[in-house]
Amino acid sequence: MTPQPHSATGAAVKAADRAHVFHSWSAQELIDPLAVAGAEGSYFWDYDGNRYLDFTSGLVYTNIGYQHPKVVAAIQEQAATLSTFAPAFAVEARSEAARLIAERTPGDLDKIFFTNGGADAVEHAVRMARLHTGRPKVLSAYRSYHGGTQQAVNITGDPRRWANDSGTSGVVRFWAPFLYRSRFYAETEEQECARALEHLETTIAFEGPATVAAIILETIPGTAGIMVPPPGYLAGVREICDKYGIVFVLDEVMAGFGRTGEWFAADLSGVVPDLMTFAKGVNSGYVPLGGVAISAEIAATFGKRPYPGGLTYSGHPLACAAAVATIDVMAAEGVVENAARLGADVVGPALRELAERHPCVGEVRGTGMFWALELVRNKETREPLVPYIAAGEANAPMAAFAAAAKAGGVWPFVNMNRTHVVPPCNVTEAELKEGLAALDAALSVADEHTE
Repeated sequence: MTPQPHSATGAAVKAADRAHVFHSWSAQELIDPLAVAGAEGSYFWDYDGNRYLDFTSGLVYTNIGYQHPKVVAAIQEQAATLSTFAPAFAVEARSEAARLIAERTPGDLDKIFFTNGGADAVEHAVRMARLHTGRPKVLSAYRSYHGGTQQAVNITGDPRRWANDSGTSGVVRFWAPFLYRSRFYAETEEQECARALEHLETTIAFEGPATVAAIILETIPGTAGIMVPPPGYLAGVREICDKYGIVFVLDEVMAGFGRTGEWFAADLSGVVPDLMTFAKGVNSGYVPLGGVAISAEIAATFGKRPYPGGLTYSGHPLACAAAVATIDVMAAEGVVENAARLGADVVGPALRELAERHPCVGEVRGTGMFWALELVRNKETREPLVPYIAAGEANAPMAAFAAAAKAGGVWPFVNMNRTHVVPPCNVTEAELKEGLAALDAALSVADEHTE
């Protein structure tokens, strides 16, 4: 795993990228993507021989790290046996992946509809909810992200929605709990929970309960800030959904498959949704795969009534073989337990210690391998280190922090005024300490911008 410089090759890769690749969420002329030569475990490296500890897990999906040999071998074996097959047929890899996922999902979420990723999983979960209830509206939270397809991005509650917002019929947003920046003037977690639930039920009342098909929530919001809900909140949403006959959808695309120290973040609260979306960690992104786990009641709606939806690559054999191998690796190697233990014993305590020493750290929150640092200019006023959706010079403090982290050998996850600590779930304690030391140094750069 010692990177060897191949600068000429790197330059050629970069030139072809800049000439032909159109990148997501970017002003094409303003970006400078790193040319990556390889990756293994928790690290990746460029063509100049620079190695980085990946504290982003790709886009929070390489839960077992890069190039795990057992998953690579499973993909190779499946490719040699049956590279692809249409979704209408029963295929061993597909059947086994569905069985293993259903074994781990909470409650009776035993039917699995496979998609190509998280966004189309959300699309289909919403469609199922509307068809099951015969109602048009979906309630989603501000400070959320549910995907980049048309319906999913309109359900999203962060600024990535704005330029795509067509005012999609039937989408209503509400405030979910977040005590650090409470919209409810709460002073305790208990107040925040109670007032957030009252706000949600009032929103439903004014929208008309008989018009609401679903409430969709990220079990723990990811990109928006890793805000762990207060105790009782998800159970309260479950009760509200039951009261009004609303389908409860939990989005576990980012939080699922070990990221929180449980197989699914829903396990932390003991709540069972009616539909649950997943992707990312299901096979660590080795081959694109997502899906919807479906309750018995909703599955029965389509028992003799065709479900009007599908995908050419639903349950693709290569993706499903990767999922089978990934789940087997996670079980055999104790990956979920590793995330829980190191999150509680190493990451959490270390981040809280950093918060005590660095004036730029306003709050630490998270669980497992799913943590966020809220960076501020002033701990008392909680003014964010950079303004909401800052760009250019306004974003200079966060850019300086990120550059310092990279110079220290860690690739950081940076979003708005936050940095997230989301390494692979099988990261080692030594790797974590290496990365946390680099973050410590980078936070000193951010401290220069505090008041």
